[in-house]
Amino acid sequence: MSRTGSTTRDRSRRPRRGATPAGAAAPVTSLRARRGRSRRTGTPRRRLVVLAVGLALVVALAAWVLLASPLLAVRTVRVDGAVALSDAQVVSVAGIEEGTPLVRVDTEAAAARVAQLPQVDQVEVTRGWPGTVVVTLAERVPVAVVQQGGTRGLVDARGVVFDTITGDAPPGVVPLDVREPGPDDAATTAALGALVALPDAVRSQVTGVSARTADDVTLTLTDGRSVRWGSAERTDRKAEVLGALLDQIDEGTLDPADTLDVSTPDAVVLR
Repeated sequence: MSRTGSTTRDRSRRPRRGATPAGAAAPVTSLRARRGRSRRTGTPRRRLVVLAVGLALVVALAAWVLLASPLLAVRTVRVDGAVALSDAQVVSVAGIEEGTPLVRVDTEAAAARVAQLPQVDQVEVTRGWPGTVVVTLAERVPVAVVQQGGTRGLVDARGVVFDTITGDAPPGVVPLDVREPGPDDAATTAALGALVALPDAVRSQVTGVSARTADDVTLTLTDGRSVRWGSAERTDRKAEVLGALLDQIDEGTLDPADTLDVSTPDAVVLR
C-alpha cells in the first residue's frame, strides 16, 4: 500500500543541505584564490624584510658620511686667543690635517700637543660642524722677567718661565731676583704672590722684586724706597696696608721713609 510523504528512513537518506553527495567530487578551490591568500599571508614578512634592508642602507650611508665622506671633513682649523703665538704656529703643532673626517679628529691629542708650547697656559680643541676644528687657547701672561745664565726669561704669575726676550720687557713686567726661578721654588712663588696681590696703583710703582728665601721677599719702588714684605703669609693684608701707607706719605700725613716694613702688617715699621 502506498503512502503519501516519506518515512524516517527516507529522510535519513537525503543529503544534508550544503553537504557533498556521496560519490560526488569535492569542490576545488581556484588557484587564483589560493595565491591571493598566500599573498595576504606573506605581506607582513616581506614588509619586515624591506624595512630591515632600508634601515641597513640608512645606517651604512650615515656611517659613510661621518667616517669617510668629504661632506663632514676638516676644511678649516680656526685659532682663538693667540696673541704672542701666530695662528700658523698653533695649527702646525695641533697636527690636524685637512680632509680628515671630523668624527675621527682626536681633539684631546691635538690639545695635548698645543699645550706643549711654552706660551700656552690653557687650551681646548673642539669640533665645529660641518667642517671646522676650533683651537681655543689662553696664553701665559708675564708678570716678571728673570735672568738665567745669559738669557732673560718671562715669568707668569705661577712662576713658569715660558719665553725669552732680548729687548725691553713688556709694560708692567718687573725684574725678579731669585736663585732658582720656577713654579716649584718657594722663594719664586712667594715673591710673585706679593707682586700679584698689590693694587694696580701700587704695582705700577714697583721696579723689582727679590727673595733669597720664601720668608724675605723685598719690593723696590720707583723712587728707590724698599718694602720689606717678609713671608707669603697674610699677603692680602700686607698689600692693603702698603697701599694705605703710600697714600699717607703722599698726602704728607706720614713722614717719608726709605724702608717700609710690612712683614707684620699690624705693626708696621718705617725707617
